[in-house]
Order: sequence, then structure tokens, then C-alpha cells
Amino acid sequence: MLALIGTLAIIALFTLIITKRLSPLVALIAVPIVAALAAGFGLSTAKFIVHGVQNIGPVAGMFVFAILFFGILTDAGMLDPIINGVLRVVGCHPPRIVMGSALLALLIHLDGSGAVTFLVTLPAMMPLYTRLGLDRRILACVASMAAGVNFLPWVGPMLRASAALHIPGTVIFYPMIPVQIVGLVFVFGSAYLLGKREEKRLGLTREHAAGIAAAPRVLTPEELALRRPQRFWINLVLTLVVLVTLVSGIVDPMVMFMIGTVLALVINYPDVNQQRERVDAHAKAALMMASVLLAAGAFTGIMTGTGMLNAMAEVVVRHVPADHARHMPFVLGLVSMPLSLLFDPDSFYFGILPVLAKSGEMLGVPSVQMAQAALLGQMTTGFPVSPLTPATFLIVGLTGVELAEHQKFTIPFLFAATVLMVFTAVLVSVFPL
Repeated sequence: MLALIGTLAIIALFTLIITKRLSPLVALIAVPIVAALAAGFGLSTAKFIVHGVQNIGPVAGMFVFAILFFGILTDAGMLDPIINGVLRVVGCHPPRIVMGSALLALLIHLDGSGAVTFLVTLPAMMPLYTRLGLDRRILACVASMAAGVNFLPWVGPMLRASAALHIPGTVIFYPMIPVQIVGLVFVFGSAYLLGKREEKRLGLTREHAAGIAAAPRVLTPEELALRRPQRFWINLVLTLVVLVTLVSGIVDPMVMFMIGTVLALVINYPDVNQQRERVDAHAKAALMMASVLLAAGAFTGIMTGTGMLNAMAEVVVRHVPADHARHMPFVLGLVSMPLSLLFDPDSFYFGILPVLAKSGEMLGVPSVQMAQAALLGQMTTGFPVSPLTPATFLIVGLTGVELAEHQKFTIPFLFAATVLMVFTAVLVSVFPL
């Protein structure tokens, strides 16, 4: 009975979110409560919720302060010299332009926000593509690849996987560093080849390209008022210290981002009113994701506390031959990118992944391997082409490329990146074949 109620709860969660009948926040709280009450757990449901939220607290805290930290430094203009430098270096040479587009998207996506990445990268590069007649699908593609091959500990899919399985993000991430490096090599290799293809198609030699001037990037008056160009180097050093310390694991990620946020505010906006304004400016993005994570804590707390998760996993285990269990992460990795077209991140990471991970655990497969396999594509390489994410429509809107054309052109590259990273993960023993 528990397995049936749990399965119905996950189906209801997926259906309500995908059809937009309920927001993820509401569905993640309401659905498990109804399921727990239907299973007869009564007031004990409240204890399950509290336990789940307590487990998720550090992850939600890390995300809030990560958003504030990167948002404040972006407001202060730390990325401006980098963006301008990229634009100067690429000039009007197609291979450099395409690779520069990928590099810019990669750097901007350090804050983990796909929307910000595309809002900065695409308008900055579009004038060059338009002036030279470069295929805009390529800009959409390389920006998608650079943002997609990113599963740093503070990006959305990683946070969800960490929260759903109660595994620290750094524990999931460390073994995957070589995998991500290989993925990035593929991104820039593909960008170079696409650039060379455009150079040949347009007959645009270096000599011709040298005579075409690139348009400078223009900031709005509001953006200029917030910029602190004289503090670029101290901001850059602060960012490097925070990231290196975080990746090294010396200090808990939430604590490191808290300290980084405080220093970023004091260094760039010493006035109390300015500090309040900067926090307010990024509070909406921070609160939206943090509230979803806390709601997910309620969902996983109920599903675990009631025993529904175990019951569903036991059903799955009965249908998976024990001698084939070790292949589960490999198979999940291969299908993870296409799954982005079917499942939104919340329903997958909070509904589907825990069941798969628990099933694997019963068969001797560590949960961390299932998380790592999912992150190789599910809403990482998959999010820029998924019709379930706003970022996809932002890409096609900013580049003027039709959605179908963007998907047709970009999906093969993103899927190839996932497959390459899956086999790399096998080679470096992240999980077995």
C-alpha cells in the first residue's frame, strides 16, 4: 500500500508541475502531506516535515548566499573587464568569435544562473554575428554547451541532487572534476570547428575580418552607477579565494559564501542603504530557489519518514537483476540529457532520483553514483534545449532562432557532450560500466 501511495504521489507531483496546475513550491508541500494523511500517519507528518527541512537547511543557506555573492560582484562590475577583454581578443575572426562566445558563457555561468548567462552573453555577442553574417544557431549552441557542461556545487541541479539525497555537493562534485574538464574540452573543440566552418562558408579571411570594427558593449546608466571599476582586482582576489576554499573543502560552502557576501558588500558598498539595496535586488532570486529547496525538504522528509521511498525502491529492486545493478549509473547517465525534455528539474531530482538512488542502494550501488550520473545531463546539458525551462525561450528570443531550429541544431552537440562525459566518468572510475 505504501508503495502504491508513494507512486501516486510522485505521478501527481510530476503532473501538477508539468501542467502548471501548481507551482513547484506548492506541489512539493501539498502532495506529500495529502499522501501521508491518506496513508494514515496523521500528526506524525509534521515531524517528518521538520526533519526533512532540517536536513536541507545548509543547502538552502548556501544557495541564498551564493546568489547574493555573485550578484553583488556582478553589480560591482567584476565581470566587465573580462567581458570587454573577450570581445577585444575575438576581434572579427569567426573561430575566435565562436570560442569567445563559449568562454564568455562559461565565465558568466559561474554564478549558476542560466538566465543571467544568456542575458549577458547573447546581447554582447549578437552584434558580431549579425555584422559578419554568422549563423545565430551557432551562438545559441555554444552558449548552451558552455552553460550546460557545468555542475559546480552551487548550480541548481547539483543543489537539488544534494538536497534530495542528503549528500554534500562537494562530495558529489570532487570525483567529477576530470569529467567536467573533458566536457569543456569538447565544448571549445566544437566551438573552434563551428567557427572554422563559418569562416569557410563566408570566405572571411583574417585580412577581411581585420577591417571590420566590433561594436563596444554599452551599459545602462543604472548599471554604471553600481560599477566599482577601481575595486576590480580586490573583487577578483576575493572571488578566487572563495572558490578555491570552497572546492578544497576546508570550510563549509555555506559559511564560505556567507563570509564572501559580507566582504563583497563592505568592499563595494560600505553605505548601509546601498547594502540593503543590493541585497533587495537579488533577494527575489535567492528566496525563490531557497523556498523550493525547503519545500523539497518537506517532500523528501515525508517520503522517507513514512517509508514510502523504501517501499517503492523495494518494488523496483524486485524487477532489476542483482547482477545488472552496477550498470544503473551508466544507463542513467546516458539517458540523463534526453530526460530533460520530459522532466522538469524539481520533479526529477525530488521525485524520480530518490527512488532510483534508493533502489540502487538496496542492490549495492552507492547513491552518490546515481546523483553523479544524473548530473551529467539532466537539466545540466539538457536545460538550454528543454521546453520545460524559461532559459530555452530566453535563448531563442535573444538570438531570433526558432525553437525547433535551436533544438535540432543544438541537441546533437549537448547529447554528444553527455555521452563523452559518461564514458569519461567510467574511465576515471566515478562509476562502473
